[in-house]
Amino acid sequence: MNISIDCRMIDASGVGVYLRECLPYLLDSPHSFMLLGDKKKLVSFSNNYQNTQVIHCTIKPFSFRELLAFPLKKIINQTDLFYSPYFNIPGGITVPIYTTIHDIIFPDMPELTSKTGHAARMWFYRRAFRRSKKIFTVSQFSRSRLEIHLGKKIPIIVTHSAIQPHFLRNDFMIPVEKKQGIVFIGNIKKHKGLSILLDAFFKARREGLPHKLVIVGEKNNFRSKDNEALEKLKSADPSFVEFTGFISDEKLKVLLAQAALLVQPSLYEGFGLPPLEAMICGTQALISDIPVFKEIYAEFPVTFFHAGDSNDLKEKLMALLYDKKAETLMLPESLASKYTFEKTAGIIMGALR
Repeated sequence: MNISIDCRMIDASGVGVYLRECLPYLLDSPHSFMLLGDKKKLVSFSNNYQNTQVIHCTIKPFSFRELLAFPLKKIINQTDLFYSPYFNIPGGITVPIYTTIHDIIFPDMPELTSKTGHAARMWFYRRAFRRSKKIFTVSQFSRSRLEIHLGKKIPIIVTHSAIQPHFLRNDFMIPVEKKQGIVFIGNIKKHKGLSILLDAFFKARREGLPHKLVIVGEKNNFRSKDNEALEKLKSADPSFVEFTGFISDEKLKVLLAQAALLVQPSLYEGFGLPPLEAMICGTQALISDIPVFKEIYAEFPVTFFHAGDSNDLKEKLMALLYDKKAETLMLPESLASKYTFEKTAGIIMGALR
C-alpha cells in the first residue's frame, strides 16, 4: 500500500506533536509513504526510512491555492490513500481520505471568533467530514461533540494524544527540593482559563500564599482575544508573575519537576496534555472539572476544581500549597504508559489498512 501524508504542519504545537510522534510508528509498517512538506523539516524521515520519499510542499493550509490549485494533487492521486492530521484537505484529491480532527471548539465556544470566522471554520469542518472515509479524534469527548455538530454518517475513531517520549526518559534527576512555583502552560485565550487562574492566584496571595505563578510562553507573542486576562497581567507584580519565554523540552521538564503544582484551568480542551506532563515529572496537577479532563484523567491522582469558579480554585490552591511542603509525585507505570503514540499510531494504521 502506498500512503501519502500531509506533513506541512509538522512544526505546529498540538497538531505537529501528534504527527511527529506518530510518524515513526507509521513508517515502521511494511508500506510505502510519501510525505508532503518542507524537505528540510522532514529530512530525518527520508534519511532513516527507505520506504519513504518526501515531496517538497510549503503551500499554506486553508489557503485558496490549497483548495483551488493544489499542484500535487496528481501525485497524491497516484497513491492508495491520503492522510491529513488536521481538517484541511487539498482540492482535487480523489483517493480515499482520512483525517484527524482534534476538537470542534468553535461551534462549542462561538465567542472565540467572529461570525465570519465561525462560518469559515464550519465550512472546513463540514468539508473534511464529507470528504473523509474515516475521521480520528483525540478523546471520547471530542468524538461526541463531532457527532453532535457534524453527524454520525462517517466513522469517528478515538486515537488519544499522548506524552512525548522525551518526558519518559530518565536522563535527568528530578530535584528533591521543590520550589514555590505554580506552573500554567497555555496560550492567553479565553478557553484556557488564565483569567480565572489569575483571579484565584491574586486572592490566594492576599491570604498569604507565598508562591510564584510561572506562565510558560511569551507574553508579547500570544495571539489572543482574552483582553480580561491581559488587563489583569498588566497590573501584576512581575516579581510573582513570570513569563518564561520559549524554553526547550529539557528546561520544561526541569521546570515541571521543580514546581510545587501545575494548574490547568481550561474551559475547553480536546485532550489537554500539560497535567500528564507534570505528573510524569513528579508534580501534582490541579485541573478544571470539564468533561474531557474527567474522562482523560479519571484514573489519575489529580485534584479537580469547579471549572470557571475562581473561588473554588483559590480554596484548592490554599489547601494544596499553603504552609505545606510540596512532595514529588510518583506516578505508577500503568498510568505513565496509559497514553502512548505507539498505541495511537497502531489504531491509525489499523484503520488505514
